[in-house]
Amino acid sequence: MSKCLAASILILAAFFGSSTATHAEETGLFRLTDRAAPVGIGAREPSLATLPDGRIILSWTEEKGAESEVRMAILDGSEWSDARTIHKSSKIYINWADFPSVAVLADGGLAAQWLKLNGEGDYQYDVNIAFSKDEGRSWTEPLVPHDDRSQREHGFVSLVPDQFGGLTALWLDGREYDSQTEGENFENAMQLRARQINSDGTMKPESLLDARACTCCQTSAARTASGDIVAVYRDRTADEIRDISIVRSTGRDWTQPLTVHDDGWEIAGCPVNGPAVDTMDDKVSVIWFTAAENKPEVHIAFSDDGGAQFDEPLRIDLGTAAGRVDVLQMPDGSALALWIEYVGGGEAIVMCHISRSTGCAAPQALHINRGGGSIGFPRMARGDANTFVAWTQPTGGGDGDTKIRMVEVAVTP
Repeated sequence: MSKCLAASILILAAFFGSSTATHAEETGLFRLTDRAAPVGIGAREPSLATLPDGRIILSWTEEKGAESEVRMAILDGSEWSDARTIHKSSKIYINWADFPSVAVLADGGLAAQWLKLNGEGDYQYDVNIAFSKDEGRSWTEPLVPHDDRSQREHGFVSLVPDQFGGLTALWLDGREYDSQTEGENFENAMQLRARQINSDGTMKPESLLDARACTCCQTSAARTASGDIVAVYRDRTADEIRDISIVRSTGRDWTQPLTVHDDGWEIAGCPVNGPAVDTMDDKVSVIWFTAAENKPEVHIAFSDDGGAQFDEPLRIDLGTAAGRVDVLQMPDGSALALWIEYVGGGEAIVMCHISRSTGCAAPQALHINRGGGSIGFPRMARGDANTFVAWTQPTGGGDGDTKIRMVEVAVTP
């Protein structure tokens, strides 16, 4: 282990040994202020989005008896709107790794995605997408972006708005999951598919982006200044190498999948640990987890040409990586990275400002979950001046009770 990693772990250990403040906490470069969200007990799986004026949208799920709800609220400064129901049903599929999200469209509208059961099996569900023109107070009837209606898995959705008020949806599609291509080891293949959806809800034909992707890892996608979509996901070869691949839209076409970096992680099962991507102008940052050669690590790679080429990746974890990553691209080419470490018997949410020349020089622990349950997949969003982070927080109340914790993160002088 390098001296840098050893020192970083000592920094985290010192933090974990102290008590965590409930309102604001100083953790080196970052100052945290809680923004207690208007959620109920059982709230979980948060996702974040940013409105053009800097307000933050928090979305989440709540289970209430036989029914579940996809909900959202808007944070304006330190004040929350009321909690608004996007959809309510007994058929909403709740999963800690495959969760709803809201996207902000170019015309000021919103789009939301969630999963709806279409059979009696555990992994039989469709993607649902709905639109709102009044900041989530009312929603259109949901549409299903995939033509396939078989009772198989369709999920792990990314929504990428376009400049016309519509969006492109990407998802993992199980229509060929229990099929096998003759002469090739494509048994139980999940596909990566995409579809452009216009602002009026009409849809263009589906695109097959990869015929064999990892079964249950998150996808992530963003748009560059040139209008291209950059999408990343965990791929899967016939030899069970599950490294991170990238596809890009260039005009009307999609590129062939390319490996971001040849980690060589061979694993005969899904690690449930997808990558994340963010863009600013034509700068792109991709962050991911790998455990090649049984060494759990978090890597980040940078591109200056819209994702066509990437620098050699930097390892940024502290030696006990669990992954579950997120990233924000900065204007100067650096990035703000978020991931989970296993330290001291708990889950630590770690944030670091990543320089392309020095990597992660000052990692900071934002929170440590010492109790039972999991904090899931923390999400980030950029506000006017600061960054916001939200995660599922076990309450210790039994029966899997959870709430959402959300903090505003400011860089201290």
